[in-house]
Amino acid sequence: MSKEKILVIGASGQIGVELTLELRRLYGGAKVIASDLREENDLIKGTGPYVSLDVMNKEMLHVQVIRQGITQIYLLAAILSATGEKNPMLAWNLNMQSLLNVLDIAKEEKLTKVFWPSSIAVFGPTSPKQNCPQQTVIEPVTVYGISKYAGEFWCNYYNHRYGVDVRSMRYPGLISYKSSPGGGTTDYAVEIFYNALGEKKYKCFLKEDTYLPMMYMPDAIRAAIELMQADAEKISIRTSYNVSAISFSPNEIAQEIKKHIPGFVITYAPDYRQAIADSWPQSIDDSVANNDWKWEPKYNLEKMTIDMLNNLDKV
Repeated sequence: MSKEKILVIGASGQIGVELTLELRRLYGGAKVIASDLREENDLIKGTGPYVSLDVMNKEMLHVQVIRQGITQIYLLAAILSATGEKNPMLAWNLNMQSLLNVLDIAKEEKLTKVFWPSSIAVFGPTSPKQNCPQQTVIEPVTVYGISKYAGEFWCNYYNHRYGVDVRSMRYPGLISYKSSPGGGTTDYAVEIFYNALGEKKYKCFLKEDTYLPMMYMPDAIRAAIELMQADAEKISIRTSYNVSAISFSPNEIAQEIKKHIPGFVITYAPDYRQAIADSWPQSIDDSVANNDWKWEPKYNLEKMTIDMLNNLDKV
């Protein structure tokens, strides 16, 4: 029986909902404390304990960690790329301070592990566009990317200086039918499914040939848990691992949807998010993650499209 007691911060968000459900399935409902500033998401209600928590209030967070006997933290609270550009200082403060609060408490309470997601937003216009490697030129141009890159080095610092076992991966765009998108540049790939089923048309905020790395949520959740369950000696990257799954353009996903909804029409009206998308790589080399902890995605574009349409059709 696992002695781990896990706290998920940001449990009502895009990743948090599905991660909480999967952790509860693996470890038992009572072993996984969900927390958020927002209302408890309907999908996690009744599946285990929930606490209202502001990660920016370090004292209250520390009290909860001690009171609940927490041994692991998954920190998912963040302001994403597109939203962050509207209020850069808020994004910087939340994204950085939340991480520093958690790392400090992890050091003090000797937590067994911390998970903190980074993002492909750390890459910038000077990073390689194709098969962007683990170690490369990294010059982010969004406040989200800047905060994530700084965060990677805080993780590395706390690991090397204080022995905090903090693990991270650079998520690509995430696609899910269970929770709404959270203000990211890759959100079109979620919205397109809702609109295809509802109105049979979609106006995309990116150009038709904009290739971006994406991942279906079941793969994203599995990646986080597999990284956290890997033996510590296998973890060679203490900043953040590249992880990859699918790369596609708005035109490609639209063509895939048309196979199932023949009348679907897509139009294009690129906005400020186009410049963000253009600064990111089109595909990611995740061979280090594959080598260290055997990371492999299970979903391609075709398999994901069928699963998304089937599940949204039931909603």
